Amino acid sequence: MPKLKSHSGAKKRFNLTKNGKVKRAKAFKSHILTKKDTKRTRRLRAGGYADVTNESAIKKMIPYK
Repeated sequence: MPKLKSHSGAKKRFNLTKNGKVKRAKAFKSHILTKKDTKRTRRLRAGGYADVTNESAIKKMIPYK
């Protein structure tokens, strides 16, 4: 069977944990930060996990991670 190609965008955005969950970064943290209060930007620093409904699709995009 031939090798599968990984999705370049997904490679940069997602990681897998030891238990198979998909780790991701929070959105809305890149620019226009002056109008967002400090508490909000601090919360956005913390990572999160991808929803269970999207997990299988993401795992197909990053088969060798």
